[in-house]
Amino acid sequence: MPDLIQQLEETTSFIRSQYSHTPEAGIVLGSGLGDFAEEIAIEKEIDYKDIPHFPISTVEGHKGKLIFGELNGKKVVAMAGRFHFYEGYSVQAVTFPVRLMKWLGIKCLFLSNAAGGVNPAFKVGDLMIINDHISFGTKNPLIGKNYDDLGPRFPDMSEPYKKELITKAKSIASRLDILVHEGVYFVVTGPTFETRAEYRMINRLGADAVGMSTVQENIVAVHMGLPVFAVSVITDLGLGDHEKITHEEVLKAAKQAEPKLAAIFKQMIAEL
Repeated sequence: MPDLIQQLEETTSFIRSQYSHTPEAGIVLGSGLGDFAEEIAIEKEIDYKDIPHFPISTVEGHKGKLIFGELNGKKVVAMAGRFHFYEGYSVQAVTFPVRLMKWLGIKCLFLSNAAGGVNPAFKVGDLMIINDHISFGTKNPLIGKNYDDLGPRFPDMSEPYKKELITKAKSIASRLDILVHEGVYFVVTGPTFETRAEYRMINRLGADAVGMSTVQENIVAVHMGLPVFAVSVITDLGLGDHEKITHEEVLKAAKQAEPKLAAIFKQMIAEL
């Protein structure tokens, strides 16, 4: 099997044969948030199945396309559908697209996800800007050989989500009259939703929301020196006497909150 650098070179070469511009920002769209791609003036779409070394998204609510185009005057690349560890992929496969976007030239990474709220102040449909995460609930993507061309063996994680971008996002949200929270994201492997006891534990450990993605992508981005901004859409509530949670309800809640997320992302990219 080719090593990671060779895979990146081969995939980058393929992408550049299909699309010649250099994107300034990369966007990863979480469950139920794929319609955000319609905000982009699309110049090229490539199905994941056609991209060398790319996995294929298997989860409902993830379209499975790499989208290139323009958003508020800036060239962007967006993943309409991400990959998850619970789908059976290696952490290297899950994070490969983020590595690729860096190699394609992006200067900033925007992540989104659907998450369960464990902060009792949250409501379904709220947005939470992620200011930190707790990651021992899933496998670290940097385990194994370190590629010095990508980043250091022991990357610092004291600022995984760029404070400057968080400040900018809060200012934009205030101008647009959009309520945003700020908090800590706890990652689990999934695919089961959490038990009531797990929700209580996650809350007591200091997290505000819980989900099955984002953190591994963030770690490889930080490893490569890429600034990251991330938002969770709170699609269900984990504390109290909540009803049973279904993936369909998560998708519905994400879709309803999507316009608020889109407005913030669009303005942030315009101001890059």
